[in-house]
Order: sequence, then structure tokens, then C-alpha cells
Amino acid sequence: MSTVLHPTSGTGTSPSLQALESAAALIYQSFPPTPQIRWPLLDARLGTRCWVKHENHTPVGAFKVRGGLVYLHWLQAAHPEVQGIVTATRGNHGQSVGYAAQRTGARACVVVPRGNSNEKNAAMRALGVELIEDGDDFQDSVEVADRLAVERGWHRLPSFHTHLVAGVGTYALELLRAAPDVKTVYVPIGLGSGACGVIAARDALGHQAEVVGVVSTEAQAYARSLETGRAVSSPATTRIADGMACRTPVPDALDVLSRGLSRVVLVSDDEVEAAMRHLFSDTHNAAEGAGAAACAAALQERGSLRDEIAVILCGGNVDRSVFARVLSDMPAM
Repeated sequence: MSTVLHPTSGTGTSPSLQALESAAALIYQSFPPTPQIRWPLLDARLGTRCWVKHENHTPVGAFKVRGGLVYLHWLQAAHPEVQGIVTATRGNHGQSVGYAAQRTGARACVVVPRGNSNEKNAAMRALGVELIEDGDDFQDSVEVADRLAVERGWHRLPSFHTHLVAGVGTYALELLRAAPDVKTVYVPIGLGSGACGVIAARDALGHQAEVVGVVSTEAQAYARSLETGRAVSSPATTRIADGMACRTPVPDALDVLSRGLSRVVLVSDDEVEAAMRHLFSDTHNAAEGAGAAACAAALQERGSLRDEIAVILCGGNVDRSVFARVLSDMPAM
């Protein structure tokens, strides 16, 4: 039985420019940079110049794959004795782990809540992971993953860690170098790696862009925690933005976000679904709920937008039946 490793969520510091560039070089061995595109119809809808960072164009349809590649590369080098990894997810993190595990030869077990996205589950299985459905929500699945790691003697891969942040921060490095005049970046917050990655890239480049965190009104843990200055749990009941359905925030992420965010915007499920429709109409791209949240926040603030902005379309992995309902503008049952 291998040694059980339970890494802390991070070191408390943001990745340096060197760490981000090293992560990018590793990632580009698997796939090229994703595009950032300005779409005339979306510009007109928002009343300003808007770049869409298309993380829905990665090999797994979401930004998380960047972090998975960097983390498993580190794990393989630092702990070659590890026999398997266990993690918890609502889908995109699990696909990231599966994609990276295929390239490193690692065995991967992923725990998802019961009733999770059928198509995300199918995608994870197709990547070769052992999928276990257990728990009523993500936090329950986290606790199941903790237990399984101990029982099996496998490595417990967290959903937030400095190596994950270094990986996902590479998309912001690409964005800010390609669009240096961006003044505001809207980024959704699930457990926080994406937003922390944007902050890391912004600071490493010495860029002056504001970073605006986007939180679901039906999953307010991070918004409440940032407001009170301490970790506060809150129910996660969003029907559409499962990638933002965090009940318990990560203290290391809160520390980075509290220092690096300009503000937080709360978006409702209805606003997210409207943004999914607008993104499809204006850019012909499918966005999952979390993937449309940044656009939803920009639409909410469109009356005050003056300068060049960017929205992170962090993923496009939405079940066909869900997307059909959203596009038809029919209310959820």
C-alpha cells in the first residue's frame, strides 16, 4: 500500500511569473493556447468592447484541465510511489484528472454527488476514471473522497492547490498578453482556483486590470465569507451553475481572493440562463451555467461599462437536455 498523501490546499502565496510560464510550457505539450475573441453582437449587447476567453475550447471543454496536467506532473515527479489518486468533483475537475491521469499512467478514482450531470459522468468514464456516485452535494462527496483515500492508501488530490492555480492561471496569462488593454476581468468562483489564477497572472505581469469575482445567488459561501472576513458555509442550491455550487469555501482561496478581487457580483440562475442564451446567439458557443456566469455579471453591470472588459467562458459542458430547455427559454420544472 502506498503512502497516503493529504496535501494542504496550498502554500498561501500566488504562483510567480516563472511558475506560470513553466506551467504553460507543460500544458502546451498537450494542447495549444485557447482563443480570446471579440464578438460584435456581444459587444453591442454589452455596449462595450468585450473579449471572451474560450476555455470551452480545451480538450475536455473546460479550464480545469490545465491544473490537472500541472498537478499530476508534479505528483509523478515528487511522489513516484503513489499508486492511485482520489478526488471529488461536479465534473470538470474530474475530467481534468482523467485527462492528466491518462498521460501519466496514474489510476484515478473520482467521487461525484448523486444526480450529477449524466454527460459529465460519461465524459469522466470515457477518460478512464473509476466513477463513484455518493453524497447529496459536493461537500458530501469531498468527505467520501477523504475516506476512500485513507482506505485505499491513495493520494487525495484536492480541488484547490497552488499547482492547480498555476495551471489554470495560464489562461489569464494568455488573455492579458493578447488583450493588454483589458480593464476588467469577470471570472466565476466555484472553489476559487480560476479566480486565484487570474489574480496570479495579473499580479505576475504587473497588469492593472480589476478582477471581479462572480458568485451564484444560490451558492453564496464565497460572497458571504469575503464580506465577513472568515470562512462561512452556505447552502448551494443552484439549479444551473453546478460548477459554482460550493457550500464550504477554502481558506487559502479566500486569502488570495480577499486581497486580489476588486469586488464580487452575485448572479441569479435566471440571469445565468439568459447569459447562456445570449452567448449562444452572439458567439455560437455552448456555455454551461458556470461558464456563462461571468457574462451574466457583465450584463448585470452593462449600464456602467465604459472600458475594454473580458469574461471567462470557463466551460461548455452542459447536458443536452438542460441546454435545450435553457435555449427554449422554458422555466425549470
